[in-house]
Amino acid sequence: MGQESRKKPYYITTAIAYTSGKPHIGNTYEIILADAIARFKRAEGYDVRFQTGTDEHGQKIEEKAAAAGVTPKKFVDDVAAEIRRIWDLMNTSYDRFIRTTDPDHEAQVQKIFRKLYEQGDIYKSEYEGMYCTPCESFWTPSQLVDGKCPDCGRPVKPAKEEAYFFRMSKYADRLIKHIEAHPEFIQPVSRKNEMMNNFLKPGLQDLCVSRTSFHWGIPVDFDPKHVVYVWLDALTNYATGLGYDADGASGPLYRKYWPADLHLIGKDIIRFHTIYWPIFLMALGEPLPKQVFGHPWLLQEGGKMSKSKGNVLYADDLAAFFGVDPVRYFCLHEMPFENDGVISWDLMVERYNSDLANILGNLVSRTIAMSNKYFGGVVTRPEVSFPEEEQALDREFCETVLREGRKVSEKMQGLRVADAMSALWNIFKRCNKYIDETMPWSLAKKETGRDRLNMVLYNLTEAITIGASLLFSFMPETSEKILREFHAERRELQEMEHFGLYPSGTRVEETADILFARLDPKAVEEKLREEQEAAKEKTAEAAKAKASEAGRETESPLPQVPEKEMVEFEAFSQCEFRVCEVLKCEAVPKSKKLLCFQLKCGKNTIQILSGIKKWYPEPEKLVGKKVMAIVNLKPARLAGMESQGMLLSAEDREGRLSLMTPMSEEISPGAEIG
Repeated sequence: MGQESRKKPYYITTAIAYTSGKPHIGNTYEIILADAIARFKRAEGYDVRFQTGTDEHGQKIEEKAAAAGVTPKKFVDDVAAEIRRIWDLMNTSYDRFIRTTDPDHEAQVQKIFRKLYEQGDIYKSEYEGMYCTPCESFWTPSQLVDGKCPDCGRPVKPAKEEAYFFRMSKYADRLIKHIEAHPEFIQPVSRKNEMMNNFLKPGLQDLCVSRTSFHWGIPVDFDPKHVVYVWLDALTNYATGLGYDADGASGPLYRKYWPADLHLIGKDIIRFHTIYWPIFLMALGEPLPKQVFGHPWLLQEGGKMSKSKGNVLYADDLAAFFGVDPVRYFCLHEMPFENDGVISWDLMVERYNSDLANILGNLVSRTIAMSNKYFGGVVTRPEVSFPEEEQALDREFCETVLREGRKVSEKMQGLRVADAMSALWNIFKRCNKYIDETMPWSLAKKETGRDRLNMVLYNLTEAITIGASLLFSFMPETSEKILREFHAERRELQEMEHFGLYPSGTRVEETADILFARLDPKAVEEKLREEQEAAKEKTAEAAKAKASEAGRETESPLPQVPEKEMVEFEAFSQCEFRVCEVLKCEAVPKSKKLLCFQLKCGKNTIQILSGIKKWYPEPEKLVGKKVMAIVNLKPARLAGMESQGMLLSAEDREGRLSLMTPMSEEISPGAEIG
């Protein structure tokens, strides 16, 4: 029997990403988190099966495909490819990327639906209620919040149609008993309490599991005007991806890995995974997953990321700027166990410089440099005794490294990944402190200090090797680079219980690569601004090209105005529009595009930066003109200068731009526009 077959199996899944569009960094966080857990479990000796994928059916997909002028299959093929590209870019080690359009999945969903229908768990009826298309959820009027969807806050519309329903209440008591008997089933505990108190104990309503008002879905094979509705299709991927067969002929992967050890999902979909999915499994006579962990959200500063808010960050953009491992580090380190984390460019730069460049990168660099400077790159462990004070320091150093290493494992057992990374960084911090305590540069000046210097550099190298081995689950490329520079093998977890395994006499690299070069925050800000403006220009050019191809310019001289989401009047009324007089206008020295306006607005003078230099090459001629502006925006820094609002302008399909001005010159500066 091979070693692989003797390993204990461990099956971990992420939620499958919905193919409505490109995933932002908040979506990508989940696959990075799952990958860190999967890699750590492999290091512990488990035979890990790691599955992720895409959820590709539903009304929203059908509508988006129609708007894009493509078939739903073409639409989901393109988006699924983009999702997989980003998952691969982030160096995630999944074993299967399942798609709900995969033939093996679709065939089993039809079998599952038929089986549940034939045994009386699914019945046909009619649904009448309020429907949220983005969430693909039905709601009763009492469940709405201010008349809107309780999940996403968007408008709902009345819907009435024939549908099949699943008898949820039939299994509710059994599920309650299971949750009470298995306190580890739903984590964190706060999520368990929410499910029990808000959904299970008040009583479950039967669940709509088919639709007839759209067609992009898996047909119900015995009633083809119906398609299987979202959750019975999506949730079953965790089993079908292993080769589950509703007819009882499940494959070897299913027999080996089911039940799942961990479903890793966002907290917003925990209800579906801890109520609907377990009940489906009970009805099928299959074991329930061992644990469902509802992780918190990674938020952009200012709230939850959404394209409508314009505050979306994407993993590939961040990786192109910082590198893949720094993005992995940030996502894993900044997410608390239960509370939401926050991401921003400023915070990324701060963490990059402090944690990666200073604490880790500088430690590796100067340790390699000292080994080469003092001993020609050879790291030796001397077999001599040192004074008790030095021995005590070394013992404390070694004990700290091993203790923090054990803490990494302990925290990972409880899925407290951010805490595990903090413990790991404590190893690197202790190494830096050890250098300050032992002062190798001073030892090198003493004739009697050579053995002690050898010992110090050996201890540092050993500690860094242990830390780099632990780092592999979180930042695999960085881990491998560090170990390569020290000519060290990655340690097994059980080997990290011992200090002193680095082979004495090993020669390190002559020079260490710079792992993380420090970033200038101002340079980052300027580069980011330029990239954002370039992206806007590219988008505008693409829109013009598309309009031209469609022959729109021959239809009408008027530009096509892109539609945006409807906003409440209250939101619009919060913007303060004013007439302003240009007191001074000049080009911004550090920018190719910005003009700096000094504007009189009533009794106040404000400064606004605007990227319209291309259209106004002689800015001094704007002095004395009256323009329109929004004057109550939060100040922003562009090219190192503060901008206190935004000028209003219009651009036509030919690329001509003009500032908006009042028709009457008699309008006073400060007059409100409304």
